[in-house]
Amino acid sequence: MNLARLLARSAAARGDRPALALGPRVLCDYAGLAGRVARLAGTLRGRFGLQPGDRVALAMANRPEYLEALFAAWWAGLAAVPMNAKLHGREFRYMLEHSGARLCFASPDQAAAIAAERPDGLAELVEVPGRDWERLFEAEPLAPFEADDDALAWLFYTSGTTGRPKGAMLSHRNLLAMTACYFADVDSVSPDDAILHAAPLSHGSGLYALPHVAQAALQVLPESGGFEPAEVFELFAAHRGLGFFFAPTMVKRLVEHPAAGSADTSGFKTCVYGGGPMYLADIERALAVFGRRFVQIYGQGESPMTITALPRPEHGATQDARYRERLASVGRAQLLVDLKVADGSGAALPPGETGEVLVRGPSVMLGYWRDEAASARGLAGGWLHTGDLGSLDADGFLTLKDRSKDVIISGGSNIYPREVEEVLLRHDGVLECSVVGRPHADWGEAVVAFVVVRPGLPEGAVTPAALDALCLAEIARFKRPKEYRFVESLPKNNYGKVLKTELRKLLAD
Repeated sequence: MNLARLLARSAAARGDRPALALGPRVLCDYAGLAGRVARLAGTLRGRFGLQPGDRVALAMANRPEYLEALFAAWWAGLAAVPMNAKLHGREFRYMLEHSGARLCFASPDQAAAIAAERPDGLAELVEVPGRDWERLFEAEPLAPFEADDDALAWLFYTSGTTGRPKGAMLSHRNLLAMTACYFADVDSVSPDDAILHAAPLSHGSGLYALPHVAQAALQVLPESGGFEPAEVFELFAAHRGLGFFFAPTMVKRLVEHPAAGSADTSGFKTCVYGGGPMYLADIERALAVFGRRFVQIYGQGESPMTITALPRPEHGATQDARYRERLASVGRAQLLVDLKVADGSGAALPPGETGEVLVRGPSVMLGYWRDEAASARGLAGGWLHTGDLGSLDADGFLTLKDRSKDVIISGGSNIYPREVEEVLLRHDGVLECSVVGRPHADWGEAVVAFVVVRPGLPEGAVTPAALDALCLAEIARFKRPKEYRFVESLPKNNYGKVLKTELRKLLAD
């Protein structure tokens, strides 16, 4: 079933329910939203000549237009390519080229960055909002395309240890499974509820629009276009039944805001958190401030938002002797997911032993776009190999131990060390480098680069400022190291592989 039918269904049954709001102000109801989406879909298929299966990229800040463009792509039988709005122009270029996207909707800043690096295959770059945006709704409305359940719906770019982004192919079936798991394991939704999109729509928040559209709940876009704690507190008072998806660092900032103890939080219903490590002390403090309104999820781009969940009751089961241990876990497998912790051969390990987390079920991706080798590795034996290390207890609660892929998660965003290392090595004075993460109280992790300068160069030939400038010219700002440590050599094993565990010990010491 085409995901756009969730919108069509709500428009038919509850067309008068408010659909989109910008801050406290409601913009349209579900009948109006579906009508605009149908007309925009007509423009995509008619004026722009896109055909079913073509890719439409979204490089947009959080605005109501994002959801209109996303659902119009599905309504027209197209696949969406969501892109982090904080990326560098060259990173946009790679994703646009690799996906073969023919059209890109972009916010003004992102449109300028893409225009400077525009690939030849991109036929249309549409600035949103822009002078021509409303003209796109002049076409005759299109009926929702009858998409196959396994047709590509969401092409999400995620990186592996190589640092080269891979496109996880998510079908309509995958995202419908995610939606069903939301209702079963995360939260209930009614037409009187709302979801606040303060986290990027290109990631989990955008996916969680689906269960809320299915129930004709209100989609609230902050006027700031992002996460501002003071604004979030204002929206708690403006809307009822408000849920949202936040990275742990966002939860921490909300808890620490001066308004946390006195603001009207009657509209705050549910905070789903995930996308990075939540320290036990931080979730305990959040519960003390806001009460039992929290749900934790663990997922990956390859099984979006759908591996495990630690629901609201577990956050309040203080009488349980293992309460704090459970609170430090990521919960149990979601309804439609099979989960095991396995050894190197793929055999399940007994409770308490640490191994790789493997997952299978209808939420798991079809594979990686145009990368059969990576698909075969990632889905070997019919299981998604997450690259995360963890252990299960006897009751099925999963505790994550480490990430075998060395990914750094800072502020809820993934940062892949090799990608940063490859940029740093472009400096003529850098002989070797290695990038690791260190714990950070606010962001989860911070990026640290260990750098070996070429012998014989004068002192000051390689400076943090120069390396920063190089990173800012090549990759997104949030990926650059927050600290540079200049060392004489990097610790290595007998095969010449850098021992990142030793570097992390240096940071701990």
